[in-house]
Amino acid sequence: MALVAGVDSSTQSCKVVIRDAETGELVREGRARHPDGTEVDPEAWWRALDEAITQAGGLADVAAVSVAGQQHGMVCLDDAGAVVRPALLWNDTRSAGAASDLIAEFGGGETGGRAWAEAVGLVPVASFTVTKLRWLARHEPENAARAAAVCLPHDWLTWRLAGGGPTDGAATSGASIGGAATGGSTGAGAAGSPAVGLDALRTDRGDASGTGYWSAATGQYRLDLLEHAFGRQLGVPAVLGPAEPAGRLPSGAVLGPGTGDNAAAALGVGARSGDVIVSIGTSGTVFSVAEAPAADPSGAVAGFADATGRFLPLVATLNAARVLDAAARLLGVDLDELARLALSAPPGADGLVLVPYLEGERTPNRPRSTGAVHGLTLRTSTPAHLARAAVEGMLCALADGLAAITAQGASVERVILVGGGARSEAVRRIAPEIFGCPVLVPSPGEYVADGAARQAAWVALGGAAPPPWSAGQTREYAAPPVPAIHDRYAEVRDLTTDRPDA
Repeated sequence: MALVAGVDSSTQSCKVVIRDAETGELVREGRARHPDGTEVDPEAWWRALDEAITQAGGLADVAAVSVAGQQHGMVCLDDAGAVVRPALLWNDTRSAGAASDLIAEFGGGETGGRAWAEAVGLVPVASFTVTKLRWLARHEPENAARAAAVCLPHDWLTWRLAGGGPTDGAATSGASIGGAATGGSTGAGAAGSPAVGLDALRTDRGDASGTGYWSAATGQYRLDLLEHAFGRQLGVPAVLGPAEPAGRLPSGAVLGPGTGDNAAAALGVGARSGDVIVSIGTSGTVFSVAEAPAADPSGAVAGFADATGRFLPLVATLNAARVLDAAARLLGVDLDELARLALSAPPGADGLVLVPYLEGERTPNRPRSTGAVHGLTLRTSTPAHLARAAVEGMLCALADGLAAITAQGASVERVILVGGGARSEAVRRIAPEIFGCPVLVPSPGEYVADGAARQAAWVALGGAAPPPWSAGQTREYAAPPVPAIHDRYAEVRDLTTDRPDA
């Protein structure tokens, strides 16, 4: 049987799954942690990838590999292929001022938002690569002067797997990458191996559409916008089609184009037109598979592309599963007990509301805001009420995203709940009350890595569409809608504003 590998290089960790190319059956898997923080040396991703591949038994017997990665991050490379500075991740908000400036420079307010939305399908916020480039040019001019190319996390890892790396051979080697049994330096860019230049950088539609200088609607870069933001041109990866090879590993395995994590998740759960996916991971995302591109001048909905040639209008929040983690820490309980406590409190938590902007927020665009608790009384000052308010606050923020997606014309035939946060029984049972419709929860899985593996199988097997893998068993959760929960949340949400600049 032909095997394929899918990689999920997320904010917190790297996961690798090895699956049968035709059936999707899981054969083996591995994982490794990433360092914390909002800026990371990409070599840490490379070391984690090597560790995860080792746990998964290596890649010597796989026919194809695809990498899915966290979106938007800025990886700048110099002429020799060396990383100029630690990568700024999607959740780094220091470029919030740059985002405001870029909108103002195109007319400001609704005018500026409309100009950006019509050009590239999104309005600049601190998450997007284009704003990080402006920040780099203004705040680190020496590093900006060294930069010769810019790429995204999945682009960089795909390039390294294809043999890319500094021409002086200084890159960290990876013994498992490429199929070595033990020892040796067979990793991409290892000393003695031929360097692959910056012109070999590759990306795909899904990830390119989150940069702020590539349009999903036209399928073209807007290099004029990149130059406007950065002050000069930079090299950018070539954008591949959904099943177009990006190169080969030393073992001969073909590399798929890879994609962003949300597009990979949609591929992993087998999403179709009319599906809305709510993903509760480090970030929260609400996105739908669509036949037409989106262009929301308010900036709430980003007009991304998917990994199959269609489109993926998306709303993202910075705060999702970590809201549950924070509430559990405050209460001194684990996540299972947090769920039990939440379900023991009444819907609406007797008026206690938690606004979950613990790390600023992207939607709404309040990068310097903080979390808040409203409605604290003697009656609501119990662990159960706080647990319920945390779950409801996180879900209400995602419900705002669902409303924004439907306002842009997305049809909602099914809501599919995925991500680590979807494993909470409280989240599963409370979500229908807040979303106003039943939700489907697939069996827990690594859907981003699975989507990357499915893309790798598409590349390996050929054909007009990805192989029809099953996403496994799905359970439906239903409950009567309780609109008063979101109504109360909306009252409190609109009292929460950005802090002044420090």
